[in-house]
Amino acid sequence: MKEAFAMSTTAALLTGTPLAGRVAVVSGASSGIGAATALRLAELGASVAVLARRKDRLEELTAAITAAGGTAITIAVDVTGRDAVQDAAAQVADRLGTADLVVNNAGVQLISPITDLRQDDWQRQIDLNITGVMNVIGAFLPHLTTAAEAGRPADLITTSSIAATRILEKFSVYSGTKAYISHLTRLLRVELGPKNIRVATIEPGMVDTELPSHVTDPDAGALMEGLLTEIDPLQPADVAETVAFIAASPRHVNLTEITILPTAQAV
Repeated sequence: MKEAFAMSTTAALLTGTPLAGRVAVVSGASSGIGAATALRLAELGASVAVLARRKDRLEELTAAITAAGGTAITIAVDVTGRDAVQDAAAQVADRLGTADLVVNNAGVQLISPITDLRQDDWQRQIDLNITGVMNVIGAFLPHLTTAAEAGRPADLITTSSIAATRILEKFSVYSGTKAYISHLTRLLRVELGPKNIRVATIEPGMVDTELPSHVTDPDAGALMEGLLTEIDPLQPADVAETVAFIAASPRHVNLTEITILPTAQAV
């Protein structure tokens, strides 16, 4: 009964500003899930730092947040560069304060048969989906530790994919990077949970974002574009709402792994 009340209370709070006073960082925020998440977190009261390479997109996003009465800053950064991400973390501390909500969202999807030997595509996915994720963790974990030690909520939420567990043709390298993220989350939770840092991953299915346009294999690209027209896919705002719900849950509640699918998606 107590648990049900806590969850219903959180749901009610999502209509107000349950994240007031929190400092959020969202990587991969120039489009799609990242942009929608930054908007939603700001709407719920958080001050938000948006990170990505495309500065013009970030500035449009921060302008929209500011115009709506929120607080946001732009930090143009390539998360594959460790020193650059460390500098971004220092900027967040200087301009907004200690980050207590990190949404590790930057990623790329490049699907092709493994026999095509598109090794540049393999490396790009490894660099962004794995190295970039680790760079963000390395730069912002001290922030989260400080927040947790001060008795504040502290959240590390990473965007994975259902590809982490599904066996999908031509997805070998992408799926491998997402499997890394999902399992890393479980391992980090063993270390960070006792320190009161919540660690969670979201595994979305088909989302209507620009990711399918990154696919270089014509057959795989046609398949994904077809899925977008055949079913009612998730929208970035659907995933953003899930992130917000995780972050707004009571501090002792950790929603560790959430799979979110379009209703009509079978696999």
